[in-house]
Amino acid sequence: MKKLMTMARQFRDDENGAAMVEYTILIGMITVAVIASIVIVAAWVTARWGSLATAL
Repeated sequence: MKKLMTMARQFRDDENGAAMVEYTILIGMITVAVIASIVIVAAWVTARWGSLATAL
Protein backbone atom coordinates (compact mmCIF):
# COMPACT_ATOMS: atom_id res chain seq x y z
CA MET A 1 0.00 0.00 0.00
CA LYS A 2 2.87 2.33 0.82
CA LYS A 3 4.39 1.76 -2.62
CA LEU A 4 1.06 2.61 -4.27
CA MET A 5 0.83 5.86 -2.31
CA THR A 6 4.40 6.75 -3.27
CA MET A 7 3.67 6.09 -6.95
CA ALA A 8 0.49 8.19 -6.73
CA ARG A 9 2.44 11.12 -5.24
CA GLN A 10 5.12 10.85 -7.93
CA PHE A 11 2.46 10.81 -10.64
CA ARG A 12 0.76 13.85 -9.10
CA ASP A 13 4.01 15.82 -8.89
CA ASP A 14 5.26 14.86 -12.36
CA GLU A 15 4.95 17.81 -14.74
CA ASN A 16 6.31 16.16 -17.89
CA GLY A 17 2.84 15.33 -19.16
CA ALA A 18 1.63 18.91 -18.75
CA ALA A 19 4.64 20.26 -20.62
CA MET A 20 4.07 17.78 -23.43
CA VAL A 21 0.44 18.90 -23.75
CA GLU A 22 1.50 22.54 -23.85
CA TYR A 23 4.08 21.86 -26.57
CA THR A 24 1.53 19.85 -28.55
CA ILE A 25 -0.95 22.73 -28.44
CA LEU A 26 1.79 25.17 -29.46
CA ILE A 27 2.83 22.99 -32.40
CA GLY A 28 -0.82 22.71 -33.42
CA MET A 29 -1.27 26.47 -33.39
CA ILE A 30 1.91 26.98 -35.44
CA THR A 31 0.74 24.36 -37.93
CA VAL A 32 -2.62 26.08 -38.35
CA ALA A 33 -0.89 29.43 -38.91
CA VAL A 34 1.45 27.95 -41.52
CA ILE A 35 -1.38 26.25 -43.39
CA ALA A 36 -3.45 29.45 -43.35
CA SER A 37 -0.47 31.41 -44.71
CA ILE A 38 0.02 28.89 -47.50
CA VAL A 39 -3.65 29.08 -48.46
CA ILE A 40 -3.60 32.89 -48.52
CA VAL A 41 -0.41 33.02 -50.60
CA ALA A 42 -1.76 30.39 -52.98
CA ALA A 43 -4.95 32.41 -53.54
CA TRP A 44 -2.88 35.54 -54.19
CA VAL A 45 -0.59 33.76 -56.67
CA THR A 46 -3.58 32.21 -58.44
CA ALA A 47 -5.20 35.63 -58.83
CA ARG A 48 -1.97 37.10 -60.18
CA TRP A 49 -1.53 34.27 -62.70
CA GLY A 50 -5.15 34.70 -63.75
CA SER A 51 -4.75 38.39 -64.38
CA LEU A 52 -1.48 37.78 -66.26
CA ALA A 53 -3.14 35.15 -68.46
CA THR A 54 -6.02 37.51 -69.19
CA ALA A 55 -3.62 40.33 -70.08
CA LEU A 56 -1.72 38.12 -72.48
